[in-house]
Amino acid sequence: MLKISLNMQILVGTLAGILLGLGLVMLDQDSSISQNSLYIANLISTLFIDLLKMVLVPLVFTSIVVGVANLRAHQQINRVWLAALSFFVLTTILAIMLGLTVANVFRPGEGLQIAMFQDTMQGFAAKQMSLRDFFADFLHSLFMNPLAALAEGHILAIVIFALLLGIAMVVGGERYHNILILMKEFLELILMLVGWIMRLAPLGIMALLLQLIVAQDITLLTTLIKFIVIVIGATLFHGLVILPLALYLTTGMTPLRFWRGAREALITAFATSSSAATMPVTLRCVEQHLHVKPDVAGFVVPLGATINMDGTALYEAVAALFIANLVGVELDLTQQLIVFLTAMLAAIGAPGIPSAGMVTMVMVLQSVGLPVEAIAILLPIDRLLDTFRTMVNVEGDMIGSLVVQKWIRSP
Repeated sequence: MLKISLNMQILVGTLAGILLGLGLVMLDQDSSISQNSLYIANLISTLFIDLLKMVLVPLVFTSIVVGVANLRAHQQINRVWLAALSFFVLTTILAIMLGLTVANVFRPGEGLQIAMFQDTMQGFAAKQMSLRDFFADFLHSLFMNPLAALAEGHILAIVIFALLLGIAMVVGGERYHNILILMKEFLELILMLVGWIMRLAPLGIMALLLQLIVAQDITLLTTLIKFIVIVIGATLFHGLVILPLALYLTTGMTPLRFWRGAREALITAFATSSSAATMPVTLRCVEQHLHVKPDVAGFVVPLGATINMDGTALYEAVAALFIANLVGVELDLTQQLIVFLTAMLAAIGAPGIPSAGMVTMVMVLQSVGLPVEAIAILLPIDRLLDTFRTMVNVEGDMIGSLVVQKWIRSP
């Protein structure tokens, strides 16, 4: 028998999930077939996500420690760090500018009446968070007890601790050679587990997409179709044009070659809506298919999964102007600049989990005095839009690793 590649299995699982989801939509939602199908899909998808989360923390910690320690020289560490941070900040700026531009040109939200969403808004409790509170919480989340961070899964704190530990191992030199070997072996074990978990990816992705399609309220999606099209269109433009163009101009790699190597991670990101959960697959694609050195990939990809959220930043910029139009508020240039800055900060602080942008979206709205309660309008469609923005977030991480590798090799 011919062995079917994992990429092809994932593609088949994707198509099967979409078709089965459309089939269940046509059935009575209270029928035993629908209920049992959704129950089984929930079990499979939960198992797949939980397995990815199981290896996430040790993978982040070991990959960054090993990646930094293998850079050996302080100058090389500085070059990788500065190159990665520069690329991520640049692409985030471009994403927010694109979001504000399309929102000002197409003006989504005009003509809708907020009264039609009053029932949804009555059951929504917004978490109040000022810009000062968010910034203080963000700084506090950077430095904490490493054992607590590892146990509780605070990825940003884990990244900072692993970064400092890796630098300390470089400074210590050969004295900590045995620890570095141990970390490398542990990383190899974790990657072996990732390979096993990925065998469930076709089933997991099929189950996730099936639930995603069944859960959508078609009537509400039709009402908000203009906003949905604008967000998805701008997000795809960033992912299909801006990021590949930056990759081609920097490295000479064609978009088709990149997408062939990145397909597995992009589909997983689309299905899971979690850049953090997708990170094991992202590392696998970057190192094995796109041939980025593990030293660079092990540093840039976890860093990108934590602070590089192009899709989230773009979405929050468009959503802020959408809500402003919806409630009849005209944001001037200064207020849109505030949206620009807070969307960037919110995207950096957003965890790589499904619908994380909805939490930080509160801060963006409050920064310009928009009613936080209006965020309830976005809740029914957030899961759909989250799939696209997460896919672009992960794409940015992978392109960032390729660009950084090219930059640090340049004289």
